[in-house]
Amino acid sequence: MARRHRYQPPGKRSTTFSLNITSMTDMFTLLLVFLLQSYNTSEVQIEMTEGLRLPASNTSLNPNDGVKVNITLDSIKIDKEEIGKIVNSQIDNKDLDPQDTSFILPLFRELDKIMKSEKDKKIIKEGRILLQADARLPYSTLRKVMYTASMAGFPQLKMVTTVGN
Repeated sequence: MARRHRYQPPGKRSTTFSLNITSMTDMFTLLLVFLLQSYNTSEVQIEMTEGLRLPASNTSLNPNDGVKVNITLDSIKIDKEEIGKIVNSQIDNKDLDPQDTSFILPLFRELDKIMKSEKDKKIIKEGRILLQADARLPYSTLRKVMYTASMAGFPQLKMVTTVGN
């Protein structure tokens, strides 16, 4: 006759759990390399225009890229191309719209041309401008530039400053 065996539940095994540290080290090394490669201090390249003195500011945020508008004491430029004149810290009267003296016609035309172009779709879609304005210019001049930029479809305006104390 066959012998009967008594039933034993399967949960009472005496095994030890071992951690494979080599695989975890490899995983963390790959994560570290990936994060270091994707880290960037600033994505924007800003070139100083001759004769331009930027205001000072304290900030920890890096600017996002956008259409670069420079306003010096004697001109308005978009990406180093002069589009308007400034006389005695004010926009030249021939560049202003006769019906709306806050509207700068050459600036609007140039921004409208950029808006209709095919390059930098993300910047154009979000309507971003990086404004480099001389610290000695009055606010009324800057307000006209901001008004014209918003009318051209660029409502996100960031002021470029130097790092102050």
